[in-house]
Amino acid sequence: MKKNSFIGIIPARYASTRFPAKPLARLGGVTVIERVYRQVEGQLDDAVVATDDARIYDAVVAFGGKAVMTGTHHKSGTDRVREAYEILGQPFDVIVNIQGDEPFIQPSQLQAIKACFDTPATQIATLVKPFTPADGLAALQNPNSPKVVVDGQGRALYFSRSVIPYLRGVEPAEWLSCHTFYKHIGLYAYRPQVLREITSLPQSPLELAESLEQLRWLQAGYHIQVGISDVETIGIDTPEDLQRAEEFLKTHPQPLP
Repeated sequence: MKKNSFIGIIPARYASTRFPAKPLARLGGVTVIERVYRQVEGQLDDAVVATDDARIYDAVVAFGGKAVMTGTHHKSGTDRVREAYEILGQPFDVIVNIQGDEPFIQPSQLQAIKACFDTPATQIATLVKPFTPADGLAALQNPNSPKVVVDGQGRALYFSRSVIPYLRGVEPAEWLSCHTFYKHIGLYAYRPQVLREITSLPQSPLELAESLEQLRWLQAGYHIQVGISDVETIGIDTPEDLQRAEEFLKTHPQPLP
């Protein structure tokens, strides 16, 4: 069986509403975008940052990374990833979309999403992490942490900001001890042709209802294969998140690869 080739594309924009210049914020002495890049580059066949800002582009080139300039009009990181892949003009079997605000992405997570493409029929893949009783009910009910239900073939049935499934007849305080719920980790991978197709789709009613772009793909009939990870991610959405990440580094040192 032919071995798949993988490219990681890291979308990174400067004008974040909640945290402007986030990719250039420093974490453990280096920029957030460098931490993401270093975690990715040795795990895939190639890696590149896709940005709409010369300051981010220059910072990536300065630390020896690869970067491409993309347009400022994109509504999602997925759209930016498609443009970057087309600019590069190099064929890969699978494109991995790594968010530019995930500095602690782990090799095991990248290997898990790569393994989804051992099945030739896989169109799109993503990751989930099981909630544990220690996470608590508040974490399960947090609408900023989408949940996923998965079918018997390991494919996503639905994503929601609500708790799914609803356990009828069970007190919410007991839910986590009675059922395995899955938290979505926002790491995606796609076949190139599938990426072209899904970025050409109009927004769907389910996507607009939940503000989750992957629902557009499901509603259009695409299958999303799900890999399971036990690693907790720490995304950087706000300056407060950055401070928490600094504290995490103090107790869990993570040398750059």
